[in-house]
Amino acid sequence: MIKFQHSLFALPWAGVGALYAAGGLPTGRQVLWILVAMVSARSAAMAFNRIADAKFDRENPRTKDRILPSGTWAFTIAMIALFILSAAMLNRLCLTLTPVALLVVLGYSYTKRFTALCHFVLGLSLGMAPIGAWLGIRPEWNPLPFLLGGAVLFWIAGADIVYACEDVEFDRRVGLRSVPAALGVRGALRISLFCHILTLGALIAVGLVAHLGILFYAGLGAIALLLLYEHAIVKPDDLRRVNTAFFHLNAAISIAVFVICVADLMARSR
Repeated sequence: MIKFQHSLFALPWAGVGALYAAGGLPTGRQVLWILVAMVSARSAAMAFNRIADAKFDRENPRTKDRILPSGTWAFTIAMIALFILSAAMLNRLCLTLTPVALLVVLGYSYTKRFTALCHFVLGLSLGMAPIGAWLGIRPEWNPLPFLLGGAVLFWIAGADIVYACEDVEFDRRVGLRSVPAALGVRGALRISLFCHILTLGALIAVGLVAHLGILFYAGLGAIALLLLYEHAIVKPDDLRRVNTAFFHLNAAISIAVFVICVADLMARSR
């Protein structure tokens, strides 16, 4: 039911936040509890989403074969408890902010019932990853993790809009809200492209604020090409490669961001 590998979407971004907060390698203890927080939050969110959307999953031709295993509620509660524990093990500020984080990651499941902006709430839920990782190491204000979080927000929102194109007819029929349902597939793909332009803009701002070097900007060029390819393979009249665009390319983009930031840190530490 829960694909732990989906944590790879946000986990590399959390790694970037942690690396820059620590100015290098965090301690083993910090890495452990950030990792536990990431996986538990993502697993709780996915399990809760299955619970909240069980009725719609049964009616949607794309998801009708999904089952809701017994024990899903218990699993969700256990993951929430583990997330709270991990936040407490990091520092007091992280523990204090857990209700806000849980409200976003769990509340997302209901937003599609009343707003087409649900994709941006999903983006926010993953965009908290680099911010939370930063605060787990340095519980103090800095614009850098929020720029990283903004890049994630628009990146995920844009990707989720593409993914939602597959369900446009179903969403309209049952009254669920989404950008594709509101604007049609062609309009949704344009909004998605604009989101990814904002993602690149936020990453350029990260480079400027953090005084990153040529390796970062070279890697950013490669990420721009991946995003361009993602939009090139999904057409308004041909959605056959949506899964490739959503899962494979976006996983590659997330890992690429981590690699270029680590490479830049290593180059500057020499």
